[in-house]
Amino acid sequence: MRKGYITLCLLLIATVLLTACGNKFEAETDWKVENFHSTNQNGDKVSLDTLKGKPWLAMFIFTNCETVCPPMTANMTDIQKAFEEKGLKDYNIVGFSIDPENDSPKALKKYLAQYPVPDDSKWNLLTGYSQDDIADLARKSFKTVVKDDPNSNQVIHGTSFYLVNQEGTVVKSYSGYQNVALDTIATDMEALIEDGK
Repeated sequence: MRKGYITLCLLLIATVLLTACGNKFEAETDWKVENFHSTNQNGDKVSLDTLKGKPWLAMFIFTNCETVCPPMTANMTDIQKAFEEKGLKDYNIVGFSIDPENDSPKALKKYLAQYPVPDDSKWNLLTGYSQDDIADLARKSFKTVVKDDPNSNQVIHGTSFYLVNQEGTVVKSYSGYQNVALDTIATDMEALIEDGK
C-alpha cells in the first residue's frame, strides 16, 4: 500500500514538472499575412519579407485619429515596457497607417515622438501604400475592417493588437484599446521568441 502511494506521488510530481517546463506557444489563429510594401517613419522600406525572422505585434492607427488611436499607442508603449522588463530583444512593433494619404513618414515620426517609447528602433509606423491597399490587407490578413467615415474626416477601424510569428502568420489577437492583457501579451511574445530559437 505504502509503495503504491509513493509511486503515485512520484508520478504526480513528474507530471507537474513536465507541465511546468512546457512553455510552448499555442496559436489561436492561422492567418497568413499577404506581402506588402511600405515606408516607415524613418523613411526605410519595410515589407513582409523584411519583418520575417522576428515576431511582431501589429495594430492599425492613423495620426489624425480623435478617439481610439492615442490610447492604443499608449497601450503599445506599456506593452513594450513589459517586453523590456522580461529582457525581450528579438521583436518588432508595427503600426499600419490607415490614412496613408495624410500620414507621411514625417507625420508618423512626429506622432510617435509624443509617446514615452522605451526603444523606438523596434517600431515601424507604416505608410506609402493606398488606402484601398491597406483596407484589403486588413480584411484579408487580419480579419478586420478599415473604411472611411462618410460623416467625418475619420477612418473606421478595429482596435485589436495582432501577434504575428516569425514566418508572417497572425497567431493571436488581443484587445488593444481597453482591458489590455499586458502580461499575457508579454508572456506570449516571450514564448514565441523562445519557440523560434
